Amino acid sequence: MIVNEMTDIEKQPKNWIPSAFQNAARNLAKDAVKEFVNQRGIQVIGLGSGPMAAEIVRQMKGYTKVKKMVECVITSFQIKLEAGDSGLKVVDEGRIPEIDVVFDGADEIDSNYNMIKGGGGALLKEKIVHSAAKKIIIAAESNKFVDKFSWPVPIEVSPFAISIVTKELEQRAEGRPKLRMLNEGYPYVTENGNFILDTRFDFSTISNIRQKEVELKSIPGIVEVGLFTRRADVYYKANNDGTFDIIKS
Repeated sequence: MIVNEMTDIEKQPKNWIPSAFQNAARNLAKDAVKEFVNQRGIQVIGLGSGPMAAEIVRQMKGYTKVKKMVECVITSFQIKLEAGDSGLKVVDEGRIPEIDVVFDGADEIDSNYNMIKGGGGALLKEKIVHSAAKKIIIAAESNKFVDKFSWPVPIEVSPFAISIVTKELEQRAEGRPKLRMLNEGYPYVTENGNFILDTRFDFSTISNIRQKEVELKSIPGIVEVGLFTRRADVYYKANNDGTFDIIKS
């Protein structure tokens, strides 16, 4: 059954980087913009959602050439506002096939560099821009790099199918889904008009994350799954002492 309690994801402050990691976030964002945006040939950028992506957007503000020459495809209203404040040129989905690089964050990254994403509710659009991008750059705090996943997986579901998908997740996929709720007591609705089931799995028994992603996507009514198995080109790991590590795949 659906349990209408606040999930771990809902309890996290939105668009907030823990104070211990804020200096590292600014530093890595500056480096990411210098290395992957302010370069010849970069014309279209995909922007994921969340606080790390927002920090990278803010760092683009100081690059006049970037603001004049680069077009940005955004994945959430939050990032659209950040891009507008930074003077960036936002374009529509028609430019998705031309994305040179996408910047994004993650909720968790396992030892094989699979990711759980969707804490901010933009997993569908994020998955689309990831699939199109020539290069993916991920930034996350060091405590989000784990051996095995422990967070619930956000699963975007058509409201029409919420009951049957819940049953399938419990019985067929051995998951424990919870309907994401707002503080006011209403279901959270994505920008696409769908619900989210934050679903726990026992990842100690799951060896093939890609297979699990495909299995979940095969359930009718599931729009998208917050398991991201395409490996990024670069991972920025923010440390709590203001430094950051760069991991290249």
